[in-house]
Amino acid sequence: MIRLQHLFFSIVAFFSVVCVASDATEQLKLFSKTTKSASGEFIQQQVVVQADGQIKVIKELTGNFLFLRPGKFVWETTKPYEQKMLADGKQLMMWDKDLNQVTYRKADQALAATPAAILFGDTNVEQYFTLKNTLQNNDLEWVELIPKTSAAKQNDIPYSKIGIGMANHLPQAMELRDNFGNVVLLRFKNIKTNISITPSDFIFKVPAGTDIVKLP
Repeated sequence: MIRLQHLFFSIVAFFSVVCVASDATEQLKLFSKTTKSASGEFIQQQVVVQADGQIKVIKELTGNFLFLRPGKFVWETTKPYEQKMLADGKQLMMWDKDLNQVTYRKADQALAATPAAILFGDTNVEQYFTLKNTLQNNDLEWVELIPKTSAAKQNDIPYSKIGIGMANHLPQAMELRDNFGNVVLLRFKNIKTNISITPSDFIFKVPAGTDIVKLP
């Protein structure tokens, strides 16, 4: 349970940047409004920023994702261990194979539970965040997502900094920060948009003998 929550609830990011004009906000808005479904792969790194400013990777995960708006997505870690997070529009499920445990919580809390919901949840991202063009780095245009006070209070958003790197009207990276100084960087690849998805993709069959935990 602790490892699962640490993976999805403790997030932060840092990059050195150069100041230039950016249209990342418009790219993110367009992606949110026109991309109804998509699949792809991700690399997730938990990092620390050292005294000399260099970034040291202390954990790396790889996996894949699938989403169907509004509010349905699968975020599956495949290496170095197996975990799956699935939102079916009604509830959010988090499964850890090694812990033999599945955790459920209400779907309206999904925004606070995972960065996946920020990208793949509601089509109206501005309902929860104020969008601000920031800087360019690594050939990406970056947009900062600032949680609105009402949304942050209602959804218990734990992030102190959220950044999304856009290129060719697709999200390519995320940078996230929590109030405890935890750091996670995300990179996306092989994204396919507006693909055909079946309802069965969002059904999870709980393995026999799995511990079930239900959160408010």
